[in-house]
Amino acid sequence: MRIFLAGASGLIGVRLVPLLVATGHLVAGMTRSPEKAGMLSELGARPVVCDVYDAGALTAVLAGFAPDIVVHQLTDLPDAAADLARFSDRNNRMRTEGTQNLIAAAAAAGESRIVAQSISWEHRTEAGRAATAAHEEAVLRAGGVVIRYGQFWGPGTFYETAPPDPPRIHVDDAARQTVSALNAPPGLVVVIDDRAAAVPR
Repeated sequence: MRIFLAGASGLIGVRLVPLLVATGHLVAGMTRSPEKAGMLSELGARPVVCDVYDAGALTAVLAGFAPDIVVHQLTDLPDAAADLARFSDRNNRMRTEGTQNLIAAAAAAGESRIVAQSISWEHRTEAGRAATAAHEEAVLRAGGVVIRYGQFWGPGTFYETAPPDPPRIHVDDAARQTVSALNAPPGLVVVIDDRAAAVPR
């Protein structure tokens, strides 16, 4: 399959690209950082430098690649957990405007299926809850799959050496189970504690 991975240079993306390539998929890996294009190429993806908020450019690159599946792994989170509150507006915008732009670009590109990451716990803030709900609803309305991950732990996460309280998932297991979720029927998939389960709608 032709898979367009938005957020390919992120925590899940860098693990997901080699898994997808190894199973024979052609992967276009999107990043907004030109400096990361070489790394994505080394992982086996076709690097695409694009900002999700540039709707015109996003539509053009998706139309040019003509993917079978668009995988949404975009977030806007800090490197340190202590900065989460300061980044909340940015990540909420990614969940709303970024998601809408990606869905619209995928629709314009043809019959592209959407698979998008989400979370399996509830945000502490009303704005965060609203953004997550809008994100999930948009994906489901488009006939896509929402993956509700547990809190990531392992290398590069906020919990590098020990798992947090449930719900949780090791970041390597999350990437591996994302490959399986590409074949899930439209709806919700929960990925926690090395298990994936479809949620009845």
